[in-house]
Amino acid sequence: MSPAFRPSLLTDQYELTMLQAALAGGAAQRRCVFEVFARRLPDGRRYGVLAGTGRLLEQLPDFRFGDEELADLERRKVVDAPTLRWLADYRFQGEITGYGEGECYLPGSPVLTVEGSFAEAVMLETFVLSVLNHDSAIAAAASRMTAAADQRPCLEMGARRTHEEAGVAAARAAYIAGFAASSLLASGARYGIPTIGTAAHAFTLLHDDELEAFAAQVASLGAGTTLLVDTYDVTRGVENAIKAAGTGLGAVRLDSGDLVMQAHAVRAQLDRLGATGTKIVVTSDLDEFAIAALAAAPVDSYGVGTQLVTGSGAPTAGMVYKLVAREGADGTMIPVAKKSASKASVGGRKWAVRRRDAAGVADQELLGLGGPVPSGAEYRPLQRPLVTRGEIVDTSSLEDARARHQASRAELPVTARQLSRGEAAVPTVVYQEEAR
Repeated sequence: MSPAFRPSLLTDQYELTMLQAALAGGAAQRRCVFEVFARRLPDGRRYGVLAGTGRLLEQLPDFRFGDEELADLERRKVVDAPTLRWLADYRFQGEITGYGEGECYLPGSPVLTVEGSFAEAVMLETFVLSVLNHDSAIAAAASRMTAAADQRPCLEMGARRTHEEAGVAAARAAYIAGFAASSLLASGARYGIPTIGTAAHAFTLLHDDELEAFAAQVASLGAGTTLLVDTYDVTRGVENAIKAAGTGLGAVRLDSGDLVMQAHAVRAQLDRLGATGTKIVVTSDLDEFAIAALAAAPVDSYGVGTQLVTGSGAPTAGMVYKLVAREGADGTMIPVAKKSASKASVGGRKWAVRRRDAAGVADQELLGLGGPVPSGAEYRPLQRPLVTRGEIVDTSSLEDARARHQASRAELPVTARQLSRGEAAVPTVVYQEEAR
């Protein structure tokens, strides 16, 4: 079995080779500012959702190089001896500010700003991007799903469709974006997310007949359980479910076929049998479009797996980590920017506020380089301190992030909820006024 390395090795090699060259050339200690942003949203998306900040801060104190990591780098001759000695003492001692976790963002939004020496800040690039790109992609897909569900609960069931640790991160990101619960026990143990689950088709197939299986489940879990009624014939399955549990059955689950048609038929059948309070849960490779199509059906909740944990077609948020300012020879900070075609960036550290109209609806994402930061009731500051002099100062909880997302999404224009292709819900405007 391979050793369990610290997150410091979740780093691309060029970060260490840049460090080695900067140490040798004398530029490693220059003060630098890096910004994390997405140049554009995934095709068809109207807004993004920042998630993963909490996980990033949880792991930051352990982002260092112990004996195992240093021995591995030395054995593979990744860097030279002076660089290994520098890494042995590495602790991030800089500043990190960013949007609050759960906040909606737009193209160009500086969702995370990292300031420190080039040596200490460049080390975080891959680690930061791997966490934020994954979690934000899941949260954005989850937000579209919960918006389409329109108050009906969405349940996360995707762990079996992704890497085991990605499943935990996905459950957390989905919860931030409004999912009610997860099927994954680790999400409950690690983050306190409510967990759910009853039985699969295998449990029904284990027994001699469906009624026997349902009776065994009800005897163990109570009449409030959820019975999976489509192993054989749905109509007979509903009959057997009510025979086993009575009209107080908690819910039935549909996992195949034409879910719209079946939901209507099952609701009518349950009502005829007197089980008017029994709910209908639907699963079966749902995405935001399928959820929207079920809006008129008598469905009470949605179980979502594959499409959620793969970002529903957008498995990464497309965020980048770019140097936007560095210390000059006279000690002042100099804006720097990449000028490559299609990948150009705007140099300089930016402030960010969201402007809202008289009705409280966001109409501009304002980013500024120097100059006074707009103030007033119509402007909402978006950045907050997360790490100060290497110490984590943000105390936001997972529930805070969940509430923040709900409030942030609510202030976006109604067009943000459209699933059709279109522009970002709010335009991004960059001011380049010099500081006064």
